[in-house]
Amino acid sequence: MQPTDLAPNLALQGATVLTPNGWLDETTVLIREGKFEAIGHLPKPSGYMSIDVTGLQLLPGLVDIHGDAFERMICPRPGIMLPLSMALVENDRALLSAGITTFFYSITDSFEPGLRSRDMARQLIGRLTQTNNGLRVDSRIHIRHEQANTANHDELCQWLESRAVTLLSLNNHLPPTLDDETLQRYTKGLRQRVKLSEAEIRDLIAVAYDRQVEGLVQCEDLVQRCHQFGIPVASHDDETAADVAKSGERGVAIAEFPASVALAKQSRAYGAAVLMGAPNLVRGGSHVGYMSVAAAAQAGVLDCLCSDYHYPSLFHAPFRLAEQELMSFEQAWRCVSEYPAKAAKLGQQKGQIAPGYDADFLLLSPNGDLPNAIRAVYIAGRLVQKSS
Repeated sequence: MQPTDLAPNLALQGATVLTPNGWLDETTVLIREGKFEAIGHLPKPSGYMSIDVTGLQLLPGLVDIHGDAFERMICPRPGIMLPLSMALVENDRALLSAGITTFFYSITDSFEPGLRSRDMARQLIGRLTQTNNGLRVDSRIHIRHEQANTANHDELCQWLESRAVTLLSLNNHLPPTLDDETLQRYTKGLRQRVKLSEAEIRDLIAVAYDRQVEGLVQCEDLVQRCHQFGIPVASHDDETAADVAKSGERGVAIAEFPASVALAKQSRAYGAAVLMGAPNLVRGGSHVGYMSVAAAAQAGVLDCLCSDYHYPSLFHAPFRLAEQELMSFEQAWRCVSEYPAKAAKLGQQKGQIAPGYDADFLLLSPNGDLPNAIRAVYIAGRLVQKSS
């Protein structure tokens, strides 16, 4: 949605509405200037466009603070790039189909060439921050900064200061050693993104290894800048108690994908929200051997879910959590709307059907086949997608 789009004042009548205090039946929802104005059993208003939504459920739109499936829209095969203008519009459609109304493009800022390079990050940020970018989803930028990418540090600092980037996660995906077996596993993933020879990959990793100490100093600088500018910082894949302790020292707000229940508890103890991937739940476990979403939910250490690498999983996840009796549906929906919004410092603006909040919401058919249950998607009070 563009800032110049003026949404009509709406009165949606008859829906069952999921509010912060639970469900309200046969409810009227008033929307003025793109925000929720009132929710309840209200008299028929004048001056509003009335829409009969009897029999449908009205829920907050999904807030996805970590998703990188857009990479496959840009680079469907290793080294094969499509125009960003095409890829981003296609991605926007995929997000809406999955019920995602606020999306953080999780852009990897790496030492790699191609898809995860600084140059690609620069291009994406340039397009996403354009006023008329043609996207309907409320699109924001989450930089996944690799410690070994030390080039152009000042540029990254400027993105933070200008608020082009509003979420930063600190990553170090380099293999722990350079023995042949470890390198082979690492390069297998790398080859899914870039076309490099074995010798070129070894040279790339060797140079990156030498930059880690300098990169660590830069990471500490970035953390301080984020605190100064009010930008949340996320850790990534904490695997040991020492990792979590370091994240705690940094004042990390979001613990992305901690490896175990014990580490998730340790993260929450210092105040971080635990974020996990919805595909983990849909698939039945982590694809890298970390704790499952089900185990996290059972232990009471799951705060937020994200799409990670598969958008539709985020919509499916609350239904799965409820079906498996891991938590109530109402609580599960908060994990994909209210709680991630709060973790990303959007808690006064997104993720709830409440007065003053952005009118980003979904209309669902109760007991409908998923994801075909989504009948309509609204962002800032404007209808952006409707099923036939």
